Amino acid sequence: MENFVVSARKYRPTGFDEVVGQEHITTTLKNAIDNNKLAQALLFCGPRGVGKTTCARIVARLINGFEERAETNSLNIFELDAASNNSVEDIRNLIEQVRYPPQFGKYKVYIIDEVHMLSNSAFNAFLKTLEEPPSYAIFILATTEKHKVIPTILSRCQIFDFNRIQISDIANHLKKIATHEGIPAEEEALHLISQKADGALRDALSIFDLMVTYSSGKGVTFKDTLSNLHILDYDYYFNEVDALLSQNHTQPLLLFDEVLKKGFDGHNFIVGLSEHLRNLLVSQDERTVTLMEVPDSVKKKYIEQARVCSPSLLLTWLNLANQCDINYKASKNQRLSVELALMKMAHVGSILQRNTSTAEHDQLAAQAGLKKKLV
Repeated sequence: MENFVVSARKYRPTGFDEVVGQEHITTTLKNAIDNNKLAQALLFCGPRGVGKTTCARIVARLINGFEERAETNSLNIFELDAASNNSVEDIRNLIEQVRYPPQFGKYKVYIIDEVHMLSNSAFNAFLKTLEEPPSYAIFILATTEKHKVIPTILSRCQIFDFNRIQISDIANHLKKIATHEGIPAEEEALHLISQKADGALRDALSIFDLMVTYSSGKGVTFKDTLSNLHILDYDYYFNEVDALLSQNHTQPLLLFDEVLKKGFDGHNFIVGLSEHLRNLLVSQDERTVTLMEVPDSVKKKYIEQARVCSPSLLLTWLNLANQCDINYKASKNQRLSVELALMKMAHVGSILQRNTSTAEHDQLAAQAGLKKKLV
């Protein structure tokens, strides 16, 4: 049996142009290297799985004269995991290594991952070396929690803030991998995986591998992805809104009961409904349709349903859903809190219509009274 290599390792970028969704970082680093203006201490900050360590390795290869896509493991590149090597003694050992110039190549590059895990004593021991490193030493620190790095370290580093990767960028990258591997994959399924990854490409690749294994080569489908990731289908929320528009609370409650019987949590349901209502609001204007991070086929469904919902009704529903979300955890009867929100939503439409009719009646009466006075 061949050794299986997970996609996160198999498709790890080997050049700046392969890094997804971090153009502001890769452009700056490439220009700094090309113009020989790279700082000796860099701090890469950002969420997990967005390319911090990958970019650090690319930088390390490029400044030592290796080709951008070279897979060579240079003896000049040292990686340290600060999560498990966070003592003063570990940092002193590293400082001792820094004293010796490289035997070949131009630079010794030290990549310190999860640098926020260093103890205060270790940070302080590292300060002087970081401030005045030898000309041949480059330090690249990476962290997911910049606020835990002491200010004296931050002031000595050039800071690069990595972004969460956009859902559309992750989906497009997964599509390229699926095509390269010859795996049939539905666009909606890849989009769902991208949403679940929450901006982390590494997480998306792990979920993609899981779905490929589940399908056993038959292809990644939207239905299988929903089932495996335990996510509610878009259709549940579309049906829920249609039921609410009937101004009868029976069907919305029955749909919510069906959701609970499938093992979903009431809190997840109300959060998902809030997101759905928000998407309906933004889909009422062509300029804000792009704010929806959903597949194109689902966008069309949002636009169609938004046509039959007034903005005032959607805002009222969204406010009720948001209040339910805020109070959910503190509620003693959490199911009832969601059901109460749904019942209010079901009948709020008739109240708004009544208020509108009353306002129109008052306006007409006022106009009639003004005419009588003029006569």
